[in-house]
Amino acid sequence: MLEFTINGEKHQADVPPDMPLLWVLRDVLGMTGTKFGCGIAQCGACTVHLDGVAVRSCQLPAGRVGSRAITTIEGVGNTPAGAKIQKAWIDLEVIQCGYCQPGQIMSAAALLASNPAPDDSDIDAAMAGNICRCGTYVRIREGIKHAARS
Repeated sequence: MLEFTINGEKHQADVPPDMPLLWVLRDVLGMTGTKFGCGIAQCGACTVHLDGVAVRSCQLPAGRVGSRAITTIEGVGNTPAGAKIQKAWIDLEVIQCGYCQPGQIMSAAALLASNPAPDDSDIDAAMAGNICRCGTYVRIREGIKHAARS
């Protein structure tokens, strides 16, 4: 039995330690906001925070999480940076199809939490590896800048 702190709440899951955290969140605990994209940690759809750092949950074995706090898209709006990002996404209508957006929001929130005034190169570095098939990169960048100004 593995124990997790997710979005401030304790959870237990009877899963093998090598099961990817993504599947624990989605299939075992029913937190389906975190998306499966590529399965090889290249697209960013599965991004969650581990102690505030953006990580790809599709390649993170659940047994390696330990006592570190997990934040998912379901809980990121309860953080100051996450709330700013979510509001900016709504204000600027960033989302097109929306599939990649949980990962985009998680990466952007981690960026703002660690760097409240990012420049373009900071945004590029933080968002690298988050793929949007709809091509909303310009709106995503503007959303991050808008959130940073709020």
